[in-house]
Amino acid sequence: MHAFARETKLSETAFVQAPADAAADYRNRIWTMARELDFAGHPSLGAAVAVARTRGETNARYVQQTHAGLQPVEVSLDGLIAFASMHQEPAVLGAELDPERVLTAAGLAASDAEPVLPPQVVSTGLPQLIAMVRDAEALGRVRIDEPALEALLDPLGAVTLYISAWDADSGRARSRSLTPDVDGGEDPATGSAAGPLCAYLHARAGAQRVEIDQGIEMGRPSRLVAEMDGDRVRVEGSAVVLVEGTLTL
Repeated sequence: MHAFARETKLSETAFVQAPADAAADYRNRIWTMARELDFAGHPSLGAAVAVARTRGETNARYVQQTHAGLQPVEVSLDGLIAFASMHQEPAVLGAELDPERVLTAAGLAASDAEPVLPPQVVSTGLPQLIAMVRDAEALGRVRIDEPALEALLDPLGAVTLYISAWDADSGRARSRSLTPDVDGGEDPATGSAAGPLCAYLHARAGAQRVEIDQGIEMGRPSRLVAEMDGDRVRVEGSAVVLVEGTLTL
């Protein structure tokens, strides 16, 4: 699986298998070019769409098994266009960090940090380092330094540095997802970080829902929607089938 993921050179490659848990419909193992992940957002939604197309189902509910646990997924298909949503794992809020230490790894200054929302490790299945900045202008000044990211993230067990500017009035955020796990050091759409961002803003500011624009600085804009539903975050978005085929190995 790892060799194949390296060959695709995609952010993540999902491998759908028979479940090991009787409560699950299928098992999803997710790999980047660097390693296997316990959980990821977009490969989970994409895998659910692929399963629905394979089964000939236009509206379906599944339970996905990953290393992180069991996640309910819903899919609605209309030809090659799909909409999918998923309940991620209950949020775990971890260590808080010094803003200067965190933002320096992205080429920003401590003065760019949002003063009342400190950097914190948050997981809804996969640990992410959430770092809030005062405004979206700072996102345009981010500089990717993969060795600095590794030095920051590895001791925390976190996969991405998710830098976000949030407007409480509109409920919108703009984010950049920096990670040494993908080619170029940045991911255009990160569902496994959108969930932690929503859980973080819920715990610290009472937010129930956030719409996230990501990938703009890369020229690959995406939009994610995350909202609280009990003790879990539900992350949703659209998907488009681009390629179908058969591989001979």
